[in-house]
Amino acid sequence: MASHNDIAIEITPQVLLKAYSCGIFPMAESADDPALYWIEPQARGILPLDAVHVPRRLAKTVRQGAFEVRVNSDFQTVIEGCAASKAGRRSTWINARIRSLYGALFAQGHCHTVEAWRAGRMVGGLYGVALGGAFFGESMFSTERDASKVALVYLCARLAHGGFTLLDTQFVTDHLRQFGTIEVERQEFHRLLEPALAREADFHALAPDAPSGQILSILKADQPHS
Repeated sequence: MASHNDIAIEITPQVLLKAYSCGIFPMAESADDPALYWIEPQARGILPLDAVHVPRRLAKTVRQGAFEVRVNSDFQTVIEGCAASKAGRRSTWINARIRSLYGALFAQGHCHTVEAWRAGRMVGGLYGVALGGAFFGESMFSTERDASKVALVYLCARLAHGGFTLLDTQFVTDHLRQFGTIEVERQEFHRLLEPALAREADFHALAPDAPSGQILSILKADQPHS
């Protein structure tokens, strides 16, 4: 097994994409640690795109257009927001090497952001990697209530509309569970991953200014009391 330092030196954007296709992803011990190591959870979180649950209160927030949602407009601010300290979390695993690698993937068109803006300022967002019909969610942040949740709803609609079949959340949290995220064993994840990678999906199939009604309709969450 390679040491942390060996991995930090050898990893490239191309190696990172290959790792995703094999079901593994990198993390750092902390934001100050320059090394990376590979993770392949025994139990994996996925959010089935044909069964996304949008809570009624959140659907109302989406319907009211509380946030302006943008796609791929400001990667640096998104990853800075994901790496920022906050109450109960003084630092994250997003180190300088992570920023550099995913910045390169963003420039190559493999990494994408969905962002929530209000009054000309980004107040939430997320980023992840697209390969074939699989999307690997990496991190999200929010500085206003519901901002990251709205970004996730828009992401799910974009993926479903674009022909994606797998949304990998890596782990299951209470935050993700409310949207229908489930946990599957490693073997089941690979069973889902292989055909997803072989698909031709289009992250940009949905218009960047798609109205909220269309977003909720795609996810079958367009009824106020559903």
